[in-house]
This record gives sequence, C-alpha cells and structure tokens, in this order.
Amino acid sequence: MKQLARMSRRARWAVPAGAVIVVGGVLAGSVLSVAQASPALPARTPAQLLAALASKPQTPPLTGTVVETSSLGLPSLPGTSDPTSIASLLTGSHTIRVWYSDPQHFRFSVPQSMSENDIIRNGSNAWLWDSTENTVTHVAIPADSAAKQAQAAPSGTPLTPQQAAQQVLAKVGPTTTVGVDSNVSVAGEAAYQLVLAPKSSSSLIGQIRIAVDGKRDVPLRVQVFAKGAKSPAMQIGFTSISFVKPAAANFDFTAPAGAKVEQESLGSDSGHSKQAPAGGASVIGKDWLAVADLPSSVLSGATSAKHQPTGSGLSGDSDQVISALLKSATPVSGSWGSGRLIKTSLISVLMTSNGRVFVGAVTPQVLYSAAAQAAK
Repeated sequence: MKQLARMSRRARWAVPAGAVIVVGGVLAGSVLSVAQASPALPARTPAQLLAALASKPQTPPLTGTVVETSSLGLPSLPGTSDPTSIASLLTGSHTIRVWYSDPQHFRFSVPQSMSENDIIRNGSNAWLWDSTENTVTHVAIPADSAAKQAQAAPSGTPLTPQQAAQQVLAKVGPTTTVGVDSNVSVAGEAAYQLVLAPKSSSSLIGQIRIAVDGKRDVPLRVQVFAKGAKSPAMQIGFTSISFVKPAAANFDFTAPAGAKVEQESLGSDSGHSKQAPAGGASVIGKDWLAVADLPSSVLSGATSAKHQPTGSGLSGDSDQVISALLKSATPVSGSWGSGRLIKTSLISVLMTSNGRVFVGAVTPQVLYSAAAQAAK
C-alpha cells in the first residue's frame, strides 16, 4: 500500500523502533525502584503491569486524538514549516485523529494545513486517501483470510501509543532493566508508568516510558528519552481519549468527486514492501545495540522530490534537507574505512565511502564495529 508512506510522521519511529530494532529484546532483568504513586492507583509491580499488557492485547473501542513529537537534536533544517517535508519527519509535532471499534473497523486521520490523509478499514474494504493529490486507493480484503486481514491494519511504524507499545513489548531478553515510576495523568486518565532502560552503556537510549491506563491496561503514551535527558526525544500519546465505541458512520467512505481511484488486492504490493533496497539491507547486532546496514541510495534517492514515486510524501525541499544534514557530518575513519558521521542525542548515522549507511540508537563506536563486520 504505497500511500501509507504519506502518513509521514510515522517515519520518525522507523529508525528507533523499526529498521534498527533498538527496542528488541526488552522486558527482562533487574527492577528499578517503585516511586510513590500520584495520582492514586493501587500499587502494581513491573511484573504485574507486564502481565496485564500481555493478557489484554486487544485495544478496546475508543475515539481520541494522538500527538507525536520529535526533537532529535539535529542541526537547523530548511522547510520545517512544511508538514510534508523531510524536515517535518525529523522534528516538530503532528496530530492524528483515531476512531477504533475493532481490528476490522478503524480510521486514522492525519490533518495538515489545507489537507488530510486517511486510512480507513470497514470490514472487507479499506481506503487510503490523500486529499492533497486527491487520490484514493481502495483495497478489497478477502473475508476468508485472517492473516491477510491482519495485514490491512497499519503496522511497522506506529500511529497510536498502542502500536508503539506493542513494538517495544514484542521481544523479551536479559538486556533491559524494568521498573515502575510515579503514576501520571495522560489525557485525563490516571496511568501507571512502566519504565524500560537498556543495560548497555553503548545505547543512546536512556529509557522508554509507557503510560498504562490504570483501569483498562491500555497504553496511553510512549516516550523515548536520550541518555541523560530530562525531556523525551520522541513521544506518541493521547491528548484526548474516550473509551466509547465510535459510530459506524465514521468508517463509511466515498471517494470525493474527481478523485483518482486505484484498485488493489490486499497483497498486490507485498513483494515491493518486502524487497530490500538496491545493494541490500540488513540488521547487524541485536536488542538495544542493533544497527541498520543500508545502501547509500536511502539518501541519494530522496534528493529530488520531482523524481519521487507516487506516495513518497516528500516535498520539494528534500535535496536542501539532505544537503544540510550532510554538511553537519564529521569526517571519520578507522580500520573499517572512511566516511562521515552524524550524531544526535538519540541516533547515530555513519555514511561510508564505499556506499553504505549505518544507523542506530547507539554510540559511534558501535557503528564502526558494524561497518567493520559488514566489510568482512
């Protein structure tokens, strides 16, 4: 579903939670101290919160507003006033309206200045709408394939705190300390705070906090803190929420007059989505120290919006943003070769002279080791 790329703010979670898999292998290890609860909720241990989240994987019906924010410590970038630009993927905030009844009936709407993007699922039909280009993709979902139905829901990079929390909680291992911090109020709901922290000093992530609704065990907010930071570098959370089933009319959709409508079967582009970029892509390492090994085309392919495929969601300032990022890079070299390094509070990027890009929420030394391993 190529139009899913237009839900642009999701891309900010791709590096720390998807491509680099920095949150893989969490939820085991020693326990952090439990802080005094406020607002008041019955005391619960980290193990009890983990068990509650695991026992209630299904999100209850709800309507709400989600806000995503990102502040990665990047240099000043051009085009940040344009919500569809690369710069907007890396800094600032974005709002998502959510209507959720069940896995077969939901709607995500991303309003922007004078435009809107929507993902809608209504039983055996799904629609992807881009109001800027006035394009609609209609996907017919086979009723007899539960596996394919699951693919119709947005996945990979999250649109809601529930999806973000699922990614964090997906894998367990001995590389993480787990604890409970002071209770908080999120969108007017009293919530516990589950805290995950990497044990390795080579991770740039200080901790990840998941606010869990005290009555329904639903994740309300996920925050990612860089090491030593008092404010989150990235977060996704509800600013308003109502646990009532949305009206069925919210899932009805008719293509606007004059819209270009494309028809696709559910798996028609699955081959494209699974293909590695030119030159191949892989993950080196695991858990909090996982590093994405990518071809340099991930940068060079984004330098001209005029040549972007439909659904890329990139605006015309792409080349300026990439240029600004490259200018901020520092020349580096080692036994692995030479290249340029960009290091932010949460993410490190190494671009080697032999055409590879290594990305991770790790120290530069971990990237150098990954580059050396890839060169063997």
